[in-house]
Amino acid sequence: MAGYRKLGRNSNQRKALLRNQVTALLYHGKIRTTEARAKEIRKIAEGLIAMAVRERDNYETVTVKAKVARKDKDGKRVKEVVDGKKVTVYDEVEKEIKKDKPSRLHARRQMLRVFYGVTEVPAAAAGKKKNTKAVDMPAKMFDEIAPKYANRNGGYTRIVKIGPRKGDAAMEVLIELV
Repeated sequence: MAGYRKLGRNSNQRKALLRNQVTALLYHGKIRTTEARAKEIRKIAEGLIAMAVRERDNYETVTVKAKVARKDKDGKRVKEVVDGKKVTVYDEVEKEIKKDKPSRLHARRQMLRVFYGVTEVPAAAAGKKKNTKAVDMPAKMFDEIAPKYANRNGGYTRIVKIGPRKGDAAMEVLIELV
């Protein structure tokens, strides 16, 4: 007997489906799916959350100097002419960044094996490509989700039965973060 559900798909389709649904669950907080899929998603999601909880404080803050392009009031880069060429003007800024320790870096890379890229589109400017931004899912896991479950030992998800689906009578459920 297999240690997992095959979900009527070959291995690469099944892995893609589960990665997609785990990413959606952890980004949105809840998704609607079938019972068999939800039970498989739960295994993966709870493992990722446990990993994030374990490594949430395993970093050090470092001050670095960075060159940042100077921008005008419209958000465009300021250029000046040097030797007949237009050159962007840069300012040096000190920034504090989080530097992962080796075990947290490993956890981040394990998470990136599962997550698909998530692009956030603001509702006000929907349909405009320049207003979209990529979401760093491992950072969301460490900064938002892990502190929420810091003093909880497992059981990070809940499966609520909705009822049979109209088309094929498969049991539909709502899987959500507790």
